[in-house]
Amino acid sequence: MELAFIPSPSRGVLYLGPIPLRGYAFCIIIGVFVAVWLGNKRWIARGGRSGTVADIAVWAVPFGLIGGRLYHVITDYQLYFSEGRDWVDAFKVWEGGLGIWGAIAFGAVGAWIGARRRGVPMPAYADAVAPGIALAQAIGRWGNWFNQELYGKPTDLPWAVEITSTADGRLPGTYHPTFLYESLWCIGVALLVIWADRRFRLGHGRAFALYVAAYCAGRFWIEYMRVDDAHHILGLRLNNWTALFVFLLAVLYIVLSARMRPGREAVVEPGAESAGGDAGPEGEKDAKEDAGTASADTASDATDTAGTEEAPGKTGVPKAAEAPEDTDGAAADAKDEKDEKDAGGVKNGADSAKKG
Repeated sequence: MELAFIPSPSRGVLYLGPIPLRGYAFCIIIGVFVAVWLGNKRWIARGGRSGTVADIAVWAVPFGLIGGRLYHVITDYQLYFSEGRDWVDAFKVWEGGLGIWGAIAFGAVGAWIGARRRGVPMPAYADAVAPGIALAQAIGRWGNWFNQELYGKPTDLPWAVEITSTADGRLPGTYHPTFLYESLWCIGVALLVIWADRRFRLGHGRAFALYVAAYCAGRFWIEYMRVDDAHHILGLRLNNWTALFVFLLAVLYIVLSARMRPGREAVVEPGAESAGGDAGPEGEKDAKEDAGTASADTASDATDTAGTEEAPGKTGVPKAAEAPEDTDGAAADAKDEKDEKDAGGVKNGADSAKKG
């Protein structure tokens, strides 16, 4: 007896007059806004300007959508190009079907273009937006719930999802909600990256690599539970092999990067420190230290000046202070010379009188 389950929406689209409002698209859009919002906060905290993340996202998001769709269409080509299928459906992104591997790969290309235009290092940008991307995935997965897709094996667990659609060969029943499992896993990944970044001060792309490795670890076992059609290699789904391969690359990058470039970038956006208060906590700390140093130098100069005025006659004494001593000495010498002349005159007068 089924005591409880997660009901699926009766339909994944609502109409506002002639305008369709699709749940899948709404989840993607909300996820993008959350990613940009959190990424902007983390970028500012690292010393960057406000708005830089959004400017680069203008490049990254369209590239990511195109890449995600391409990956899905290529790996599931039979859904669009086999007999009885309409290839035009390959362009209907709103009906679902975005491969995260293609989205991240092409999104990274778009982000790289935007980062170069802004003059910021791509690894630092990737570290800032990594947790936001994980949260965007967590939100976006609920789009699969609206479309009644990407569920797991049959189950009677209380949190099973009820599938009512019969489209594309679906069988009504209750199944493992793999969309929910992945959503919760992505939230955990975001929290893990935020904690590790604060604890170990990850830099040079290592926070992003941690996100990739952690996501792949969860995607591997979640993918194994899914029952939708997929290509298999040596008994494993294609996405299982992809997750394993990308996981190893991410771990290798973390190890090599930590050895070659330890620590975190000192400057993530050139010129941000002088942009009117956009510098992060580290920049504020440096400014405070500079101000303290300047105050100490000023106090030292004042002390030296006071000491000079109190100790005339020592090194650094103004010439004006020595002038009175030199004047008195010259006057004394002139007086002695006059006395000698007077004494000489008297003596000469006496000698003249004696001779006369």
